[in-house]
Order: sequence, then structure tokens, then C-alpha cells
Amino acid sequence: MNEPQVAFLGLYLVYIAVILLFHNTLVMYPFRLLTTFLHEMSHAIACWITCGDVRAIRVYDNEGGVTSYVGGCRLLIIPAGYVGAAIWGSLFVMLSGGQKTATGAAGTLIALLLISLCYAPNKTMVYLNLCWAAITSLAIYIEWKVFSPILNYVVLFYGAFVNIHAIFDTYTDTIKRTVLHSDAYACYEVCPCCMPRCVGLQWALCNIILQLLGILVAMLQLSDGCENAGWWECIGSDGLNVNLGQIWQWEERAAHNVKDWVH
Repeated sequence: MNEPQVAFLGLYLVYIAVILLFHNTLVMYPFRLLTTFLHEMSHAIACWITCGDVRAIRVYDNEGGVTSYVGGCRLLIIPAGYVGAAIWGSLFVMLSGGQKTATGAAGTLIALLLISLCYAPNKTMVYLNLCWAAITSLAIYIEWKVFSPILNYVVLFYGAFVNIHAIFDTYTDTIKRTVLHSDAYACYEVCPCCMPRCVGLQWALCNIILQLLGILVAMLQLSDGCENAGWWECIGSDGLNVNLGQIWQWEERAAHNVKDWVH
């Protein structure tokens, strides 16, 4: 691993430690509400993709939320909440490495925050979205006009927190217990062949895989083979083969070193 990859992993692990330490404290309350918003927004996006009509998107101060809609494919809309939040977290981690990609991730978040205000939001969501849109916009301004890098760290923290909270929420709300009218129970009603806790377990596994995928892509972006390549060039088939080849060579060298040490 090169120095940027080591620094990325180190910072990511520090973020995870801080998040786990302060997860249920008041300090992280705004971030928990942000994750709830991404959960509800993912429901809405799945509804739009399946030709449904979103009537309202709301986030409450008890960290709950609701997306009211008509039409669409429920079998895709229901799981989009927990899995969708993890997808957003994974994307933020993937895009945190470069200035332009981090700006794109932050700009997308701002757009989602503002667009959702057109769908009958409650007071809590209005305050939440405007505050987060202002904070993220300020981070973009500082990145491009005052000091760089700063946005990379902000977007990476967004991604790390959303990923961890998505996994935590999935476990507490769908695996640890069965809650009537929850997303997992609603999915069970649509597809009775899978019990609510089994549904939650599948979502949790998806969330963990997405988190690992985000870390992998970010590491590939920071590799020597992607130093002068664009984002899409790096994650394309050629760039992916080169970087996976480097990882495989590193693993082979490590295995040989272990064998030599044993003998």
C-alpha cells in the first residue's frame, strides 16, 4: 500500500472509532437525522424509478420518518430505505478521495436536500435540510476558495457515519426485533416466503458488502496505477484489472514472507 492508501485507511478507522464511541450521543444526533433523511429519500427515488408518485417526504425529531407515495413497485420501494442509505454511504466513501469527486458527492447531497423540500416536508425536515445544505455548501466554498483539502474529510465522514448507522439501524429495527409496520414487516407482507428477521438479515449483509465495496473502490482510486487516471478510467475494466493485479501480487509476497518466516 502507498502512503495515501495508508492515510485513508487510518482516517477511516479513526472515524469509525469516533462514530462508535459517540453514536448515541447528542453530538451525533444531526448525523442520525441526516441518515434518516437519506433512508426516506431512497424510498422516494425507488418510487420515481418504478413510475410511482411521491406525495410527501418527512423526517421526525425522534429519528423516524415516512415517505408517502402512490403506485410504483412496492417490492423495490420497501427495501430501498435501509439498503439505499447504505448505497449513499458507500458512494460518499468512494468519491471522497478526489476534489472533483468529493464536490460532486456533496453537490448531489445538497440537491437531494433541496428537492425533497418540494414534497410536503414537516418543520423538522425543513430545518434539517436547510442546515445540512448550508453546512455542505460552506464546505464546498472553503475547499475551492479558502483551504484544501477539507471537503474530502467531510464527505468521507458523511459516508462512514451513514454506513455505520445504516447497519446499526438495520440490526436494531429488523433483526433484533420484529416491529409491525416496519419496512421488513411490510416486505414480508408483500413476499410472505421470507420472514421479517430474515429480510433484515439480507439487508444487513447488503449494507456490509456495500461498505466494503466503498472502501475497496476508494483504495483503488488512491493506488499508484490510478495516479494520473480519471475516476471512470480507474474503475473501468482495465484500471480494475491493474489494481486487482497489484493487490494479488502484494498478497502473494505476503504469503511467501509468512512461509519463509515459518521455515
